[in-house]
Amino acid sequence: MPPHSTHLDQEGVLLDNFLLVDGDKFQEEQLRSHLSSGPYPARNIDQNIADLQAQIAANNKGVQELQRITGQYGLGTVQAYMQHVQDNAEAAVRQVIAQLCQRETGHSSKPSHSNLPHSQESSTYCVPMDCGAQIQVVITLNPQDNSAILDFAGTSPQQLSNFNAPFAVCQAVVLYVFRTLVDEPIPLNAGCMKPLEIRVPSGCLLNPNFPAAVVAGNVETSQAIADCLYAALDVMAASQGTMNNFTFGNERYQYYETICGGAGAGATFAGADAVQTHMTNSRLTDPEVLELRFPVLIEEFSIRQGSGGNGQQRGGNGVVRRIRFREAMTASILAGRRQTEPFGLHGGEAGQCGRTSVVRRDGLTRILDATATVELNPGDRIILETPGGGGYGTPS
Repeated sequence: MPPHSTHLDQEGVLLDNFLLVDGDKFQEEQLRSHLSSGPYPARNIDQNIADLQAQIAANNKGVQELQRITGQYGLGTVQAYMQHVQDNAEAAVRQVIAQLCQRETGHSSKPSHSNLPHSQESSTYCVPMDCGAQIQVVITLNPQDNSAILDFAGTSPQQLSNFNAPFAVCQAVVLYVFRTLVDEPIPLNAGCMKPLEIRVPSGCLLNPNFPAAVVAGNVETSQAIADCLYAALDVMAASQGTMNNFTFGNERYQYYETICGGAGAGATFAGADAVQTHMTNSRLTDPEVLELRFPVLIEEFSIRQGSGGNGQQRGGNGVVRRIRFREAMTASILAGRRQTEPFGLHGGEAGQCGRTSVVRRDGLTRILDATATVELNPGDRIILETPGGGGYGTPS
């Protein structure tokens, strides 16, 4: 997770069309050769290989289970039910779009932002990022067939930084947002995407060309996309909008965590305090386990009171995480919302920005940039204050 990469090669070993298993034989020797090559080889090849073998084993188990049920029910029946699952997901998302269309037609507090025919409703939202780029989406809802077009043409061009997000990341965020709006226990599958058309220009921040660096795209830009989509759909204010990616290590240790923050508020709910939001998909290691395995002490992990934005519904609060190091380490932070505030909606106030500080053993304190690398000595501390979520509605 290098905070300042500018080229894809700087973010790890690139595997281009490498056959991992050939004729039921795991190509370990060739894989080891790949992982140990290049200017930035893998540091723990045995662990990488174990992870890949576990994934292969999981795939093999999936093959066995598919063979079992096709043997029991027949291939035609299994394929038919697979199609039923996708058709049901498609119908569920179309129902969500129908509800959004009815809401848009039912009140005029949120005006249309285009000159489309009356049968279609369009809304636009733009989210600025600390890196200087912006995410902009125009969402057009079509009540005739309950479909939607999501056009990101106003988004910034690809950057020289690593905040570029491959198109697959943008697709994943769109899938996530619309799946969360489905109030039914459906399995996540490709049917959810059938009513949705995503338009992203080639060479932009969300569809970059090789060799753009992309390590922050999946973890940071994805959060901005989610906030932008929810705001354009008038669902909720901004959440913390970052994963607060924190890494530290030396020749013996490497550790990576994302740190929770405040969730955005909506018309009928307050934002949650101290939660992993939207695209994060991870949780923190227990302090006891972290301190057992790594030479660090967790001196504080608390709710950052007052960091959520005020409103008729308040945004959630972020957290304070204070870590003291007992050995020399190199630490890096890859984050956002250190300058741009987590916005509120409909008069709701913004949440507080995040802040990362280094406190040296002698008390000297330095505020780090949103993306930074710092050398730490025994007794030095890192203090991470994560952003709060935006409020919804003018405070009473």
